[in-house]
Amino acid sequence: MSDTYLGPVVSSAHLASGSFPEISELEFGMTLAGNAFHRWMVRAIAMAGYPELGALDVLVLHSVYHRDRPKKLADICLVLNIEDTHTVNYAVKKLIKAGLVRDGRQGKEKTVAVTEKGAATCEHYREIREGLLLRAVGDLGLEPEQVSRLASLLRLMSGQYDQAARAATTY
Repeated sequence: MSDTYLGPVVSSAHLASGSFPEISELEFGMTLAGNAFHRWMVRAIAMAGYPELGALDVLVLHSVYHRDRPKKLADICLVLNIEDTHTVNYAVKKLIKAGLVRDGRQGKEKTVAVTEKGAATCEHYREIREGLLLRAVGDLGLEPEQVSRLASLLRLMSGQYDQAARAATTY
């Protein structure tokens, strides 16, 4: 067995050939994790009884259920860092049709609140997540602080990508 270092694991070697190739490695990891996370959400919500829902629908449902308070569409978009409000609005319509959320008003603004059926679905999803995902992750031996630091790094990096996107838009 050789001790030869082959470099970072990336999907686009041309991007890793510049400065800070570790960012390409991080991007590949985020791509794999993001796709796996979306696949997980779709399969878990299907187990909870809603095979027609997509990953964004699941994210919106959990966001609306958060703290069991009505949410404005703009707030959902802000929290989830989604620029295209039309996609969130479409997800809300799907969730209303499924009976998981209902729309309302707060002054002039449209709001969305979870229904009893939606709350029960979120709790069922949580149980599925606990049994299939969290138990397996717990077996990895990760320290909660490690996971917290990684989450913090990902939030910091999202700010860097947002800033770079703004800069790219001005050119």
